[in-house]
Amino acid sequence: MNEHAVVALSITLLAGMGCQWIAWRLRLPAILFLLLCGILLGPMMNWLDPNRLFGSLLFPFISLAVAVILFEGSLTLKFKDIPGLEKVIRNLITLGVFVTWLITALAVRWLLFFSWEISFLFGALMVVTGPTVIVPMLRTVRPRENVAHILRWEGILTDPIGATLAILVYEFIVSGGTAGGFQSGAVVFLKIIAIGGFFGALGGYLFGIVLRRHMLPRYLHNFAALATVCAVFALSNTLEAESGLLSVTVMGICLANMKGLELEDILDFKESLSILLISMLFIILAARINLNAFIALGWPGLAVLGIIQFLARPLNAQLSALGSKLIPTERHLLAWIAPRGIVAAAISALFAIKLEGIGYQDASQLVPLTFMVIIGTVLLQSTTAGLIAKWLKVREPEPRGFLIIGANTLAQTIAKALQDNGFRVVVTDPNWDYIAEAKMNGLPAYWGNPASEHAERHLDLTGIGHLIAVSPNIELNALSAHYYRLEFEKKRIYAVGNHPPKNGNAEKKSAFKYGGRHLFREDMTYQTLNRYVTGGADIHTTLLTDEFSYEDYLQQHRNTRLPLFAIDDNENIHVFTPDPQFSPASGWKILALSIDAPIKAVD
Repeated sequence: MNEHAVVALSITLLAGMGCQWIAWRLRLPAILFLLLCGILLGPMMNWLDPNRLFGSLLFPFISLAVAVILFEGSLTLKFKDIPGLEKVIRNLITLGVFVTWLITALAVRWLLFFSWEISFLFGALMVVTGPTVIVPMLRTVRPRENVAHILRWEGILTDPIGATLAILVYEFIVSGGTAGGFQSGAVVFLKIIAIGGFFGALGGYLFGIVLRRHMLPRYLHNFAALATVCAVFALSNTLEAESGLLSVTVMGICLANMKGLELEDILDFKESLSILLISMLFIILAARINLNAFIALGWPGLAVLGIIQFLARPLNAQLSALGSKLIPTERHLLAWIAPRGIVAAAISALFAIKLEGIGYQDASQLVPLTFMVIIGTVLLQSTTAGLIAKWLKVREPEPRGFLIIGANTLAQTIAKALQDNGFRVVVTDPNWDYIAEAKMNGLPAYWGNPASEHAERHLDLTGIGHLIAVSPNIELNALSAHYYRLEFEKKRIYAVGNHPPKNGNAEKKSAFKYGGRHLFREDMTYQTLNRYVTGGADIHTTLLTDEFSYEDYLQQHRNTRLPLFAIDDNENIHVFTPDPQFSPASGWKILALSIDAPIKAVD
């Protein structure tokens, strides 16, 4: 690899990381910034030339990357998440696909005057949405669970369906006509379904058996999953072109719904890998855009985008939701969200090259028109979907609340103070007496082990974004912190100390990996705090002002109050730790444990 290629790859990776960070800060899907970055680095500045960088490996790399992304998405598709929604999902990937395909094809034919063949091929490309854009959008929009599940299933399942439909149209085109085209298309369709379904199910079942029987060491699970996905994809594609997308999707769904499998580590690895691949793919594909062809589409291209957004998608969603349990506002939001993603971009580039080679000149406009729809739908929906969801009242609340492990007196005291300040809390405990008392005190409570399969199905975490473990059971605290490390950000998981800190081996032995950040103060253990609370100590809220600063507060209550939480002037909550990463200012509230005697550790 020459120096130019190394520099180009390095710039691509750094740019991708930068785009992801900007998207995180602005709470917008990263795809929008990745596309703009690719256009800037490619056609505008000529710093990045994917064809020169990858050569003949460009499309194989894109295909494998898309396969990994689809597999990662399908690992999250669990049948238990969609009771009562199966009909809507089925309609979206059948009737809805047909509606979108037909309307889009007619719009392109009448507005851009593409040939009928290219029009129907483009319509097939536009039926896909995809996890690369849906999942990041769901994180920021936070729609109700029903809508989120439907959009996730639709986005992942329509990718192989759209690819298959595009292959069928392509076969019809190259077969040169009606009779031969239909016959050829039917044969290809049956091959894709048979080969993709068989190898996907077989690969998922065999890999699941390997995991369940512990035939691989844990450190090889991620590598084995990646290698198996690539092998299944390559084998399927070798036997029938483009059947690989279906095979990896089926494989992921099979693994996600097999009992007795621990997939958290694989999911974590695949999510990180998907972020890397998505960042590279969108920049690389956007860098191949011909800006002149993009601009030449003009108003007719924008009109096609408008028809897809304001006619095809609403009609698709409303017809698919008929007779379902979705309320009208949920259907309206479903009708608005359908951004296009990486599969449409990748397949359009592939077919454009093939069709131009056999004389279809308007095939060269497939790529710029596809990217116009991708950029348009992502930009429009990412900037408005959250506001629309809020206006329709189908948006989940901001995850500011607390899952509190333990329902003892200390836990209830903390939970009541948080609840009184407007934060949602849920206390959990295996002890029924504690749970009964918490419910009598008006606290939402879950009875059982918070790290159990039952809790996964029944514990409502709507609006919950923090975990505080204040159980006297140090093992339960550590287990809960470890169990929910994928549900909450690492910095939002806390656990109270259960033993006085000691130097040497004793302290190391009581430490747990992923055990959560230490709550409040280093010398504050569960035993210490619980004795204060059972002895009558309570939690007071104090407002800081310009005249009464946090320094004044500490000076006045030097040893008689223990700061627990700080609420800033935007109603965001901060948890005090031995090393707090915030500085309370005027307008903030301090929630502190108030006692009559100086605070000191109690054994």
